Amino acid sequence: MISVILVMALGLVVLGAALGLAAIRSREKSKPLVERIDAILPQTQCEKCGYPGCKPYATAIAAGEADINQCPPGGAEGIRQLARLLGREAKPLSAAHGVEKPKSLAVIDENLCIGCTLCIQACPVDAIIGASKQMHTVMPELCTGCDLCVAPCPVDCIAMVPVADSVAATNWSYPVFWARPAGMTPTARAARDRHEFHLLRAERDLQERAARMAAKTAAGLEEAATTADTAPDSKSALIAAAMERARAQRAAVEPLNTAALTPQQQEQIAQIEARRARLRESASSPASRTADDKGMDAARPSTPRSRE
Repeated sequence: MISVILVMALGLVVLGAALGLAAIRSREKSKPLVERIDAILPQTQCEKCGYPGCKPYATAIAAGEADINQCPPGGAEGIRQLARLLGREAKPLSAAHGVEKPKSLAVIDENLCIGCTLCIQACPVDAIIGASKQMHTVMPELCTGCDLCVAPCPVDCIAMVPVADSVAATNWSYPVFWARPAGMTPTARAARDRHEFHLLRAERDLQERAARMAAKTAAGLEEAATTADTAPDSKSALIAAAMERARAQRAAVEPLNTAALTPQQQEQIAQIEARRARLRESASSPASRTADDKGMDAARPSTPRSRE
């Protein structure tokens, strides 16, 4: 009797486990294909597949725009899982996209670091901390081993150090029998979440920068319009000031050596100055001459020409 009960209980446990697994698979099949593909990818965000992250690569696979063998960090196991999910045959890793390597982490030689912040900008999961002209440090628990920080470093102070196989298997392995976000390891899921936050922050910073530039441009245009309404044109003002200064200088000039002139010569000078004043005040053409001008020309004594 006891054996019968035990067999029945064991059968119920097996049946419950089978029903639970069937429910999980049914629930996963109802999820978008992109999410199920993305759950298989290692979330290193290394861009070796030719796409700017694991999610864009998953989207390309779902759309038939990319093959399943373009992810070196996922390796042969990742290709097998993708093939199983999509009902395809597994194939070797594409040599054009790299080779499968042991899991590694970035390490910065702090004696050589110059604090340029280029590695911080390149890190897709914000695993590097530091400030401008200060020493930088990689947080190993956050680093995905993408090696995107190596190339931008101007002093070659970043090295990729392999991680022990036991640590890599514990932190980065993913389920074999089904693929779902809940089945990701905490490390892979955290890397995906940090990458998504990194993208959101970069987009926010870009929008804030654009808003500041727009506000600065608007303020500059408003100031230029105000200046144009209240102040004269700078070039015109400069020309007007120069002309006024020239007139003042001409008015301040006094005739020299006039004491030895005869009254007749002084009268002629006075007539010439009067004529210049009338010409300046007159708006008529300089070619038009008044009768007084002609009379003054007639009254001017002629100078006898010397005979050769």
